[in-house]
Amino acid sequence: YFFTNWRARLFCFHTAELFFLGQVLGVDGVNFSVHVENQTQVRDTMSRRHHRVYQLYSRTSGKHVQVLGRRISARGEDGDKYAQLVVEADTFGSQVRIRGKETNFYLCMNRRGKLVGKKASNRSADCVFVEKVLENHYTALMSARYTGWYVGFTKRGRPRRGPHTLPNQQDVHFMKRFPPGEQPDLTTPFRFTTISKRGKRVRATGPR
Repeated sequence: YFFTNWRARLFCFHTAELFFLGQVLGVDGVNFSVHVENQTQVRDTMSRRHHRVYQLYSRTSGKHVQVLGRRISARGEDGDKYAQLVVEADTFGSQVRIRGKETNFYLCMNRRGKLVGKKASNRSADCVFVEKVLENHYTALMSARYTGWYVGFTKRGRPRRGPHTLPNQQDVHFMKRFPPGEQPDLTTPFRFTTISKRGKRVRATGPR
């Protein structure tokens, strides 16, 4: 859901193109949802990659997700260095890679549904997840490779295997939090820049 201007324009162009073809060719069964789903899975080479740093607060453990090298847990305190995650998004849609800022290991899910850490040099599809914002405003992370398998943790912060997770389980619900000291300053009032007519006249009559 973090669209750049390029992504928004590209999306509008593809949608308009699909609509135009449907009108010209007289095709009534154009499925826009399929088109959007296909575009979501396409790698975006036009826009620059987005790197964001935040913490993932687990709803069940009450702690933060940690990437401890090859081991993954949800026992991190607020501000823990292993809980600071670099989220890399480089697709048209919401596919992301999550890397531990301290260890430089990626959060991944293997074919057995187990959460593991893999080195940054590993570009496996096991390390790609789809961010989903739920109706309760929590975020869920579904494996892009194994559809229906989610990142989840127990109350003790232990990883749950993907096949044992569902999107409506609290185990897979997370809240994004900025690391301490990196919260945006929302107290500074917005200042408008105005130009008076007098100012315009002065500039117009001044020396060039």
